[in-house]
Amino acid sequence: MDELKVAMVAPPWYEVPPKAYGGIESVCADLADQLPRQAVHVTLIGVGRNGTDAKFISLCEVPQENRIGLSMPEVGHAAALPDVLAGLDVDLVHDHSLAGPLLARGRALPTVVTAHGPVTGEMGQYYRALGRSVHLVALSEAQRAHAPDLNWVATVHNAVRVAEFPFRQNKEDFALFLGRSSPEKGIPEAIEAARAAGVRLLIAAKCREPDEIRYFDEVVKPLLFQGDGVEWLGEAGRERKLTLLTAAKCLLFPIQWEEPFGLVMAEALACGTPVVALRRGSVPEVVTHGKTGWVCDDLEELASALTRVSSLSTARCRADAEERFDVPLMARRYKAVYRSVLERAAGNEERALHLARAPRRPVPAG
Repeated sequence: MDELKVAMVAPPWYEVPPKAYGGIESVCADLADQLPRQAVHVTLIGVGRNGTDAKFISLCEVPQENRIGLSMPEVGHAAALPDVLAGLDVDLVHDHSLAGPLLARGRALPTVVTAHGPVTGEMGQYYRALGRSVHLVALSEAQRAHAPDLNWVATVHNAVRVAEFPFRQNKEDFALFLGRSSPEKGIPEAIEAARAAGVRLLIAAKCREPDEIRYFDEVVKPLLFQGDGVEWLGEAGRERKLTLLTAAKCLLFPIQWEEPFGLVMAEALACGTPVVALRRGSVPEVVTHGKTGWVCDDLEELASALTRVSSLSTARCRADAEERFDVPLMARRYKAVYRSVLERAAGNEERALHLARAPRRPVPAG
């Protein structure tokens, strides 16, 4: 098999690549552009307009970002897949959506699923119910460890196009929080640590959905007026995000949940910006403590670390991103996953054919 042919399914929420927030869509875009350079032909299935070099099929003219959290956009997106896939000549499906994997059991094509979210609780039960109909890829060993019984086939870290991230050695005197307005991202903790350290903090956070707006109004906004040194910027588009990441003395990442992979950490390192984070989820896999950032166990350590980031090498951060979190490496790893899954599927078919042809032993009379 010289060239692999993959149908890649993106979620229904944002265009690929996204204009601002949308980590999953960013990964889909990077894979769609990079895999063909490694002899993997990609047909990308998504919504809105195509921003990649891949062949593109849009299932909905308008991205559904204003309906995130509702079930019908996901269900409708998945329901349209069988007819689309029936018209494609592909070897396997790589699904990044939530509902799409439900259809894997009913088709002959193998399905690779990247688990972009938690694998505990209801999501763990969901993946468990899908069983061996999907081949799961974890974003980190930390994520995989929470549900080791699932049908994992590999761990592949997310990545960024490092060369497209500007590098700056001399940083400005502020820390940056970059994420969204929600309890699990740790905005109050970032504010507390920054004020304790006497470090200026800029907060660039997505705040569009009702829950995000409510959290900002009830929790974040009151904190902004309880002291100095903290500035709320709102959501940052790509260009502004790059400007902020490049200028910041560090990315402050006081995550409050076991996040499978915080892509913003890789983005910061690509800009030569160290990461100061709490020890949750994938943080210890991404941040090399004392080299590319500080991995802390509590807010007191976090505040102390903010005063020591100037001792870290910005060049080391950039080099680490190039070595471990660049898109070509991610694409090579996914190509290896595809080949492994196809070889496994071929082996299963061969065994099934052998069993079907094997002579049956006569059943003794009586």
